[in-house]
Amino acid sequence: MITNFETNKVYFAKGMTTERYVDAAGCLLGTLHNYNIPWNFLQLTTSPLHIWARDYMPVQVSKEKFVRFNYSPDYLKDYPNYKPDTSAILSALGIHVISSDIIMDGGNVVSCGDKVIMTDKIFRENPHHEHNVLIDALSQLLEAEIVLIPEDAYDEYGHADGMVRYMGEGRVLLNNYFDFDKALRKRIFATLRPHFEITELHYGTYTDRSWAYLNFLHVGHHIFIPMMEDKLGETAFKQIADAFPQCKCHPIHHCESIVREGGALNCSTWNILVDLPSEETSQELPKKV
Repeated sequence: MITNFETNKVYFAKGMTTERYVDAAGCLLGTLHNYNIPWNFLQLTTSPLHIWARDYMPVQVSKEKFVRFNYSPDYLKDYPNYKPDTSAILSALGIHVISSDIIMDGGNVVSCGDKVIMTDKIFRENPHHEHNVLIDALSQLLEAEIVLIPEDAYDEYGHADGMVRYMGEGRVLLNNYFDFDKALRKRIFATLRPHFEITELHYGTYTDRSWAYLNFLHVGHHIFIPMMEDKLGETAFKQIADAFPQCKCHPIHHCESIVREGGALNCSTWNILVDLPSEETSQELPKKV
């Protein structure tokens, strides 16, 4: 599978430029612009409710292969207006996908090359599939070994991208469960240890938003870390930067407004590997809408 290290372009929902989120969006897009990382908006996402991108967009397996899963999460059952017209968005992009009836969000897919980490929420979401059949189907679609970790019972979304991130070369970075949930940490270790070398974040205190720091945007050899108005920001930034010495880490300020909605920078972006024309190195910064 394509990993974040290989991606070179970022897409955003246009709803990110509405007044509530524009400071965070401006900081992020300005930083991308400064480092000549191309970005663009997804069409048909102008609603203020459309601030996310990762979960409904397809998963990139190779440069030409995209898998679109059934975006039908339980947490949006009564909120259909949060779901944009993904088919129309993909048509506008000219991207052809392999469609699957498996219910899964893009935020529950952490690509590690020949392995993919996801939470076992997929079993609850797909009760009509036998477990082994479901895992085999996912493995074939994603062309990777599926490594399941237990979902965090306190996370209503059940995504893996706020729990663990790929560091490259068979290594992963784990959220600071040592500080507040040693039982869950033990279970996660049991599933990850046979496959990965594990580095842990460790803040020495509990925060119900520690997942947000790990929900950074990782494009090529650049990492964009959401910063919030709390005392852990500098500590989290340093530990993540230390874990990725091969990457340039950038603080993205004003992310409180996004995090309050239940996501952070990985949730609000969709980064992929594309063939870039020589002139496509940066974009003009957006205006408020």
